[in-house]
Amino acid sequence: MRCEVRTITREEHLDFVRARPSVSHLQVPAWGDVKEDWRPHGLGWFGPDGRLVGAGLALLRPVPGIGRSLAYLPEGPVVDWGDPGLAEGWLRPMTAHLRGLGAFTVRMGPPVVARRWSAERVKEAIQDPAAHRLADAEPSAREEGAAAVAERLRQAGWRRSGGGGDGGFALGQPRYVFQLPLRGRSPEQILGGFNQQWRRNVKKAEKAGVKVVEGDGEDLGTFHELYLETAGRDGFTPRPLGYFRRMWEALRAEDPGRMRLYLASHDGETLAAATVLTVGEHVWYSYGASTSRRREVQPSNALQWRMICDALERGAAVYDLRGITDTLENGDPLLGLLRFKVGTGGEAVEYLGEWELPLNKALHKAFEFYLAARR
Repeated sequence: MRCEVRTITREEHLDFVRARPSVSHLQVPAWGDVKEDWRPHGLGWFGPDGRLVGAGLALLRPVPGIGRSLAYLPEGPVVDWGDPGLAEGWLRPMTAHLRGLGAFTVRMGPPVVARRWSAERVKEAIQDPAAHRLADAEPSAREEGAAAVAERLRQAGWRRSGGGGDGGFALGQPRYVFQLPLRGRSPEQILGGFNQQWRRNVKKAEKAGVKVVEGDGEDLGTFHELYLETAGRDGFTPRPLGYFRRMWEALRAEDPGRMRLYLASHDGETLAAATVLTVGEHVWYSYGASTSRRREVQPSNALQWRMICDALERGAAVYDLRGITDTLENGDPLLGLLRFKVGTGGEAVEYLGEWELPLNKALHKAFEFYLAARR
């Protein structure tokens, strides 16, 4: 199909999203309001009959001194990735449109799954001294068509992109995530799929009297205090409270169920908290936070179990625990997080990763030097 790409309104974009079972939360119109340092632009793909057949949220980031922008479509756009005419019919009109908006490079994250590993396969790989990365382990499934999409991208001049820079230009969504399938399963079946430690911890939290409630915007401050403690403990740079307030206001204005906040407490003290995002049948565990106090009552497991049960009750098909490390080395500090997520009995999922296309090679090269100088 040969499409025409043009600017669409928020209403047109949101109507397109609502008509689909799953679209990344990074591709809804309101996400552009969250990323205040970027200029959001809604893109629409129109077929020969004039119908809207694809949509995407492009985030434009002007680069100081050159008057041009980097265009980024995180986990998007939402187009027919399986079309053999992908490059000419869908992507070329997009890059032409973005060039007209002043973009010198386009980066995107095709929402195309390449491989899957069952929880059991991941556990075996962690124990295998010959497996240093997840890719070293035989997958449980290879998704038909993913390799063809990657080849079409390469032939059209796209290339896999590495990590971004820092200082506000840090880009990159996780290529590997961990997902828990929910469709057609009961809470008992899901709990039965947890490993023994997870089941024990859920029961321990219940017996200890851990209470999990859904909070509101007033509770973001409590969440953020725990989040700052988590950042200090785990060694990452935290986002400011204003970022989460902006998320809350923008996403819930678009859809009251788009973002939720959960808090787990014991004897009146909040011990863990997390944000959850929902688009259609897909639910994402977004940000988590916890204190080191009273870990023996297992508030994090209780929190996750409540969020999973609520997602199931609301008709979700997938509960997405987001990014995991692809390295299986014992020294990797993220290996513990992988083990925690594997305990849910879900599956590791590899996407095609992020790809970029320089529209102006000289400016693209200058931008790479700029990023390198800021590191």
